[in-house]
Amino acid sequence: MTAADAHRAIEAVWRLESARIIAGLTRIAGDVGVAEEIAQDALVAALKQWPQAGIPPNPGAWLMTAAKYRAIDRRRRDHLLERKLEQVGYEFQVRQEAAVFDGAADFEAVIDDDNVDDDLLRLMFIACHPVLSTEARIALTLRLLGGLTTEEIARAFLVSEPAIAQRIVRAKRTLASKHIPFEVPPENERAARLSSVLEVIYLIFNEGYTATAGNDWIRPGLCQEALRLGRILAELTPTEPEIHGLVALMEIQASRTRARLGPGGEPIPLLEQNRGRWDQLLIRRGFTALLRAEQLGRPPGPYVVQAAIAACHAQAHTAEETDWAGIAALYATLTTLTPSPVVELNRAVAIAMAFGPARGLELVDALTSQPALKTYHLLPSVRGDLLAKLGRSDEARAEFERAASLTNNARERTVLLERAACTPGPPSPPG
Repeated sequence: MTAADAHRAIEAVWRLESARIIAGLTRIAGDVGVAEEIAQDALVAALKQWPQAGIPPNPGAWLMTAAKYRAIDRRRRDHLLERKLEQVGYEFQVRQEAAVFDGAADFEAVIDDDNVDDDLLRLMFIACHPVLSTEARIALTLRLLGGLTTEEIARAFLVSEPAIAQRIVRAKRTLASKHIPFEVPPENERAARLSSVLEVIYLIFNEGYTATAGNDWIRPGLCQEALRLGRILAELTPTEPEIHGLVALMEIQASRTRARLGPGGEPIPLLEQNRGRWDQLLIRRGFTALLRAEQLGRPPGPYVVQAAIAACHAQAHTAEETDWAGIAALYATLTTLTPSPVVELNRAVAIAMAFGPARGLELVDALTSQPALKTYHLLPSVRGDLLAKLGRSDEARAEFERAASLTNNARERTVLLERAACTPGPPSPPG
C-alpha cells in the first residue's frame, strides 16, 4: 500500500468515526476542545504508523483505542498536578477519583460502546448550543460531527479559512468559559435545544441545496452531510416527530438534485424539471420518515408541515397534477406555526398557482413593505413572474432585473437576467 492510499483510507475512516471518538472523549475530558485535541493526536499517530504497518482490520477501533490511552495519560497528568496543588482534604477526594483511571481496563468501562450513541447525542446538543452564534454552531457542527477540515468548511461557505478557524476556536472557548455541561438537556429545556440542533442541520442543508453565493447553484456535499446528521439524530431520538419531519423534508428535496441543473450548470425551476430524474429511493425514504412522524400522534410541527408540502410535489407525476390548493392550505398552517414573511411569500405562490396570478399578486404586493424582505431577491423574482403572467411586461422586466441585482449567486443572477431579456417589450407604436 502506498502512502497516498493509506492517507486516503485514514481520511475516510476519520470522516466516519471522528464524531463518535470526540463524543466519547468529551464525556471524559469535560471539554470539547480538549477532546478534539486528543482525537487529533490519535489521527496523527495513524498517519505515522499506518503507511508502514498497514491499515488495521478495524480502523475505527484502532483510533478509538489510541485516543483512549492518550486521554488516560492526560487525565493522570492532570490528577498528579491536582495532588500537588490542592489542599490535603481535597487531595484525598482527587486520589479516590484518580484511582478510577489507574488502568486501561477500568477506563474501558467509562467509554465503552454502550455509551457511544448517548455521547454522540450529547455532542450534537453541545455543538448546537444556543450560547453560540448561528455561524459558530454551523462551523463547530461540521468540524466535530461532520469530520470536515477547516479548509473544507471555508470552501463550502465561501469564507476565508482563518475566519472559520476563529469561529471554531471562539466557540470552544465559549463552551468552556460558560461551563456548558456535556449532557442531553433536561426535559424543561429539551424542546428549545432540539430546535437549535434542527435549525443548524437544516441551515447546512439549505446552503447546499441553494447556495447563497458563489458560482455553483448546488453544493451536494453539504446536502449529504446534513442528511447524514439528520438520519443519525433520528436514530438516536426516534420519538421526536420534528426530527423525522426534517429528515423527510431533506430526503424529498434532495431527490430532485439531478433534475435541478441544466447541462451548463444553470438552475432549472421546479415546474420545468424532468421528474423522471428525481431519485425515487430518496422519495421513498422521505415518505417513510414522514409516516414515522405522523404515527407518533402529535400535532405537526413546522418541519413535518414542510415535509408534507414537499410530499405533495413528489406525489405529482407532472407539474400540472400538483395539488396547489392543498399546498396553499399547508402553507396557511405553517404561517400559524412559524409566522414569517418568507412563508407568506411561498403561500402567495401556491395561491397564484391554485387560483390565478392576480390573487397571488395581491398577497405579494402586501409583502413589499416588509423590512425582512427588503433585500430578499425572491420577492421581486416572484413578483416579476406573476406580472409576466398577467401581461405586464415592463413591470415584470424591472422586477427580474432588481432580483438579479440582489442575489449573490452567479448562476441565479444569470437566469434572472435572461428572464428579464426574454420578457417581451412594449408593442411598437403604429407606423
